[in-house]
Amino acid sequence: MKTSLDFLVAFLRPGLGIKRWLIVFALGVCIVGVCVVDAVFVYFNFELDLFSTAELDIPVWIRVFVGLVIGMVFVVFAAIQISQEFVYTISPSGKSVISLVAGRRRKSKGPKVVVIGGGTGMFSLLRGLKDHTSNVSAIVTVADDGGSSGRLRRDLGVLPPGDLRNCLVALADDEALLTQLFKYRFGITGGVDGHSFGNLFITAMTEITGSFERALAVSGQVLAITGQVLPSTLENVTLMADIREYHGASPHRVSGESAIPAETGIIDRVYLDPSDVPANPEAVKAILGADVIVLGPGSLFTSVLPNLLVSDISSAIRNSRGVTICVTNVATQSGETDGFSVEMHADTIIDHVGNLFSVVLANDKYVGNLMANMEWVKDCRGVSHIYEIKSCDLLDLDYPWRHDANKLAGAILKIVNNN
Repeated sequence: MKTSLDFLVAFLRPGLGIKRWLIVFALGVCIVGVCVVDAVFVYFNFELDLFSTAELDIPVWIRVFVGLVIGMVFVVFAAIQISQEFVYTISPSGKSVISLVAGRRRKSKGPKVVVIGGGTGMFSLLRGLKDHTSNVSAIVTVADDGGSSGRLRRDLGVLPPGDLRNCLVALADDEALLTQLFKYRFGITGGVDGHSFGNLFITAMTEITGSFERALAVSGQVLAITGQVLPSTLENVTLMADIREYHGASPHRVSGESAIPAETGIIDRVYLDPSDVPANPEAVKAILGADVIVLGPGSLFTSVLPNLLVSDISSAIRNSRGVTICVTNVATQSGETDGFSVEMHADTIIDHVGNLFSVVLANDKYVGNLMANMEWVKDCRGVSHIYEIKSCDLLDLDYPWRHDANKLAGAILKIVNNN
């Protein structure tokens, strides 16, 4: 009884913005009801003039029609206003009810896309895909040990949230204040210097929920993301690399994802320690049910391969019914892929985990100025391949060393539709 009374008091409190439209809605229903009753009485030849229009000599069917129109206008207009209030509460993006519902309906029918990688390249691809399908699964490495993520990993023993946070932001429903808050990074003073708010939020949610994957799910709900973000494994792993200072030199071992690109030399191979970590079951489930699996773009050795080195992930890709696409980077990355071609990107994956893909998607537009120590990643024409190379314009004209989100998403969906 008390709960019902509290609800009534809260409902009657001024400023809710719904009561006025409920009154209009009720008035419209009353007008429609009176018109229906009037029509029924006239049809059965009862003497009833609810509108007192006999003196005006207005035919009964005209007054009933006009009354129905007025009543329905009241009902529809009030319903739209009430819907807008509820929709704004759920998604304050300023979109109309019709466009919001139609957009979600359209995207719910989109292909099931799994993107495997991390870093800026994955961020761009996810931003492009979310406009076409809501069935997006981002599978991200947990080998990060640098920056804010690395500090949280060392100090609190949590899985590194950085790349996962970026994917959550990329899949967020809009660029509202809450999304900006997740990207906010504290200054260099104080106990939280250099930390991202999103990283701290995910870490706190891990403590509250008792589960890192549950913390990601809650964070996704807060940001109203399109799709899901999944770590490739829930185990604590370290990325290792064998690096040669020059061709012919003996390799030396480097430990840590952040240390690998900083080391001078040529990367022979990378591997996980421990090497036999189990995959996240939800990630395997997403891969097996996917229509398309995208490897990359992103840092080849430190973002893409660490996911594929989880043996259950590679095995799931081989057994998936979906087409698998390897997306090569637009430009080389200093310390990782210096001098790499399209084929070298693809062949490096094959050398580590076998051939998981049938299509390689590459950029073929080379305009603009690259950053220092970067080169275009180009296709070596005339070389025979065990995979098909598809090239098109994927360039972001403002940042020519990156993919354009919409171009890349469009090219991937075109390949899916043609298969």
